[in-house]
Amino acid sequence: MENQLQVIVKDSGLDETKARFILENFQNYFEIASEWTKKAQTIIVKSADQKADMAMARVGRLFLREKRIDIEKARKNLKEQALREGKAIDGIANVLKALIIPIEEYLDGQERFVEIMEAKEAEIKRIELETKIEADRIAKEKADKEELERLRIETEVKKRELEEKEKALQAEKDKAEAERKAHEEALAKEKRESEARAKAEKDKAEAERKAHEEALAKEKRESEARAKAEKDKAEAETKKQNEITRKKIEKEQHEKEELQRKLDGLIKCPKCGHEFKGASNAGH
Repeated sequence: MENQLQVIVKDSGLDETKARFILENFQNYFEIASEWTKKAQTIIVKSADQKADMAMARVGRLFLREKRIDIEKARKNLKEQALREGKAIDGIANVLKALIIPIEEYLDGQERFVEIMEAKEAEIKRIELETKIEADRIAKEKADKEELERLRIETEVKKRELEEKEKALQAEKDKAEAERKAHEEALAKEKRESEARAKAEKDKAEAERKAHEEALAKEKRESEARAKAEKDKAEAETKKQNEITRKKIEKEQHEKEELQRKLDGLIKCPKCGHEFKGASNAGH
């Protein structure tokens, strides 16, 4: 039964000599890969105490690494031939590497079991630490959020209480202001009424004073008029009496003068009726 390597060489179309040459160069590696596929499966490390298995894994890994390097060298040497040979060589090398690399990687994992386990444990611890940190962060965020919510609610309550107090104070202030305004209006009204009464009384007193003054002035004028009339009447009467007296005096004076003239012209004895010449006529 043909193995995978023989099938690749056959399908490549190489001549028999080339095909045999390639098989001779790579057949041994194919057998090694097949052998180590079985050997690697027997090496299973599950504990750090399996030092021998880990050492065997190391030996196998280094051996296969060496063979993989040899295969790569052979691939490069053979690929310098014709293109068809290169394709065949690449195909064979890829197949062989595909067979060897998984085993190599497996054995590497077995060899570095402790390292890998430590890395896994470190990764687990890292994940646990990150998980714890994340959990702590989430818890802290939750606590902070709850605290913020508590503070918000407390702030809202205090705000409402403050608003209610402010409303109550404002209501009291408005009430006091209304009472003050009402009191001021009452005082103003009382003042206006008092001023109106005072003004009315003042106006009344002023009117009475003016009426009294006018009455006094009228009485004074009437009195002065009566006094003047009486004075004028008295003066007229005096003037009249003076005129009468003057005329009487003048008349009496005239009569006296007339009598004197008569006396001066003629003196008649009252007893005998003899007329005598006056002194003015004694020389005659």
